[in-house]
Order: sequence, then structure tokens, then C-alpha cells
Amino acid sequence: MANVQVWTGTEIKALRTAMRLSLREFAAHLGVSERNISKWEAKGSDVTPIPVNQAILDTALRMSDPDTKARFKGLTGGAEISGAETIEPIGSSQVRHPLTGSSMVKVDGSIYQAGPSNTPLWVPSYYIDIYLVSNADYAQFVAATGHEPPQHWENGTFPKELANHPVVWVTWKDAAAYAKWAGKTLPTAQQWEKAARGTRGATYPWGDQPTPAKCNVRENGVGTTTAVDCYQSGTSPYGVYDMCGNVWEWLDTQSTPGRRELKGGAWTSQFDRAVPSQFNDANETMCDDDTGFRCAAPAEDLERLLHGTD
Repeated sequence: MANVQVWTGTEIKALRTAMRLSLREFAAHLGVSERNISKWEAKGSDVTPIPVNQAILDTALRMSDPDTKARFKGLTGGAEISGAETIEPIGSSQVRHPLTGSSMVKVDGSIYQAGPSNTPLWVPSYYIDIYLVSNADYAQFVAATGHEPPQHWENGTFPKELANHPVVWVTWKDAAAYAKWAGKTLPTAQQWEKAARGTRGATYPWGDQPTPAKCNVRENGVGTTTAVDCYQSGTSPYGVYDMCGNVWEWLDTQSTPGRRELKGGAWTSQFDRAVPSQFNDANETMCDDDTGFRCAAPAEDLERLLHGTD
């Protein structure tokens, strides 16, 4: 069976027809303008969208139901997009950050289902920390920079039994300062949610089944933070830990001046507050025992570091 290596207006029209969507609905599904759809379909095989839109179309077909894929094959003479049936493997692109040694995983650029309404959004490739920043990680930053340690550390030192627990009592500015020192960034709300839900828009990191036992939330009665590698059964499609529960995570996305988004819920949260699509925010100066963070990095920047081309 032939594979479509490059999308043209012909295949685009076939996909819209197979999905049984109007121009407006199809444009909204892809996150592009109606004008683009009309232009592509009018020019047929004489037009090829730019690479970012090629990737969006690949993802749209991959995420389609079996009936839609069958209709698409019928309309295109049996063609399908290469890799359309591929399911993203868990943790297949893990690396060690060359400056901090932290484990990160690559999230390839594609559209994903965002927010409670599952709006399709495009996010370019990036890497995200597999684990929350721990007390031991943060201690390296404090030692290297002289940054003020969290208020619950005695004499500037964290309790040894909490070395692998997420650092807490940090403001957004503390988290952003750590990320800059580490040669990373804080993830945007879109990057964080995509890493939590995958491209298929699962309700929870592990799927659609509400299972509080897979994360550290109030219903479990743990009553404190847990180690950042504790809940293996609750990892996301990319193998990322603690994207439900344990601690709220500071994000780079500003909601209003002086306020930043938070995601993921915490050990203090009810399970329904830990759903990755839910919105939450706080003042940048907020500091609590249930709030921490993880870091991200643009794919191109990290890969230059890994390959020594900077």
C-alpha cells in the first residue's frame, strides 16, 4: 500500500471529507485558518503546506478513529500517512541534561488536545524533566549561587529523608531562577499539559480511568510529599512522573500581570483538582508546602548542548 510522504491539497480535502467536517470545523480542528484550508483544497496537488502544517495533518490523521482512516484510504486510493498507526512509546527519547544530569524526555512537535474543551493546539518539540526538581537538586543551585534556601530547611540544609522529595516553599521567582541557572526554562502551560496527557488527550496521565491510587492526592491520606519517583503506575504517555498530585507545579505562562499558572494538583488537593486540563494560578510571590516545579528546554537548544555544537 502506498504511503503519502507529503501532504498536498488533494490529501487535505480527502481528510476533511473523511472526517465529515465543514471548512470551519476542519480549520478549528487543525488550529489553522479557513483561508488556508480553502487555498490548499483549491490548488490540489500543486500546493504543499509548510512543515509545521504537514506535522499537524499527520497528527490529525493519526488521531482519527478507524472509520475515518478507512474513508481516507478509500478517497486516496488506499494511501495512508507513514507512521499514522504509530503510538508514541513511553520514554523512548530520554536524555541526561549535560549541565545538571537530570533525566529529560523529548516531546515531539504536534497538535494535542488542550484544556477541558480539548481544543487542538500546536506545540513545537521540547524536552521536559521526567521528575520534579527535588530538594537535593535545589541544594546544588543554592550552593552554587547563594540563593536563599526554602524556609523549612534548617540552617540552610534540607532533611536527609527528603532528599528525593520535591522541593517546596518556593515562589515562582525561585523556580525561574533555578531554571535559568540550570540552562532550562519553566514549562509553559501547553508544554506541561501535552506532556501530561499525550497527543490523544487522555483525562489523566495514565488514561481516562479515575484512579486516585495512582497519585499522591488528599484521598490517599499520605499527608505529605512523596519521592519524585514513587508513582510509576501514574506516569504519563511520555513517562513523566507526578503530573497528578504530589505538588502543584509553577509554569512559565502568565495568567495576569504578576500571576502565573500552576498545574497538577498536590498532596493537599482533592483528586478532581489534579486533572491536568484544569486551570489554576497564583501570585508569583505565593510560597507554600505543596508547591514545586520541574523544568523544560526547547529541543533545538538542548540538542545543541548534547551534541557540543554551542
